[in-house]
Amino acid sequence: MTKKIAILPGDGIGIEIIAEAVKLLEHLKSNGLEIELSEAPVGGAGYDAAGKPLPDETLALVKNSDAILLGAVGGPQYEKLPRELRPERGLLGLRSELELFANLRPAILYPQLAAASSLKAEVVAGLDIMIVRELTGGIYFGEPRGIRTLENGEREGFNTLVYRESEVDRISRVAFDIAMKRGKRLCSVDKANVLEVSELWRERVEFVGKDYPEVELSHMYVDNAAMQLVKWPKQFDVMVTKNMFGDILSDAAAMLTGSIGMLPSASLDANSKGMYEPIHGSAPDIAGKGIANPLATLLSVAMLLRYSLDHAAEADAIDAAVGRVLDKGLRTADIMAAGCKQVGTVAMGEAVLTEL
Repeated sequence: MTKKIAILPGDGIGIEIIAEAVKLLEHLKSNGLEIELSEAPVGGAGYDAAGKPLPDETLALVKNSDAILLGAVGGPQYEKLPRELRPERGLLGLRSELELFANLRPAILYPQLAAASSLKAEVVAGLDIMIVRELTGGIYFGEPRGIRTLENGEREGFNTLVYRESEVDRISRVAFDIAMKRGKRLCSVDKANVLEVSELWRERVEFVGKDYPEVELSHMYVDNAAMQLVKWPKQFDVMVTKNMFGDILSDAAAMLTGSIGMLPSASLDANSKGMYEPIHGSAPDIAGKGIANPLATLLSVAMLLRYSLDHAAEADAIDAAVGRVLDKGLRTADIMAAGCKQVGTVAMGEAVLTEL
């Protein structure tokens, strides 16, 4: 059966990196992979096209698709728009409308890039962490929220951090299932010494953990987890945490790998339908220059094939192709090192396609 993939380039460098991913998908299609690609605007491009960051036509397309490949959203030209019209609201809308509650963010250090990490090679060599971030709850979506004026005339901003038992249970099960397929170690990150919502979080993670006796479960406060990621990152196998903590920790983990331009991500619903994207942003400062690193996007395609389309062999082939390109010393500017050859977005994409 033909699988439908929605292509959402978005803004900034998203357009350039998605173009390389589409070339890769079209190659797989020409070699027998039964897929159908359809493109639509989102983010700033959605606002330009339809007056809102998540156009109705785009939402209809993604709901009728088996998987979504997203570039990036955002740009300085949209920063003065009302909050509900900013590009990022399109991204949050996709997550909410599609119920993409489980965000998988691998932090893997390719051995060829050990020198590009901000930490010593011996600290990060062999790094392979999976961060499982709850994506549709917590303070980013909690109500009430807003800015109000107090009786004395001073303005006050407020947001609500809230999690239900069912939300914690389902993200915990995703994390435990992943841990069972890896090193069988799961670290749950919270702030239970300060926040009642984290007390509930820890309680429910332990409750779900009773169904996974083979997995070694540990708990860590988020401030200590941030420190440990820098001090001794290889102690972690799988980490699970709430929305805001995962947002911060996954970006910190990204820099351990040499460049945020190397890391893909998956956001899944309960049936493994997912949205796949590089974890970096739209990088408007380099957009249009042809120098953005497309590897995180190509690796996102591999995750799409693995988790939503059940084509593990093709996913493994993409991962291996990226490794061989790095072995040959090809580098974009963000991962450039002495003795290597610097290439642009298109050349890097074509090199991976050639290896594939």
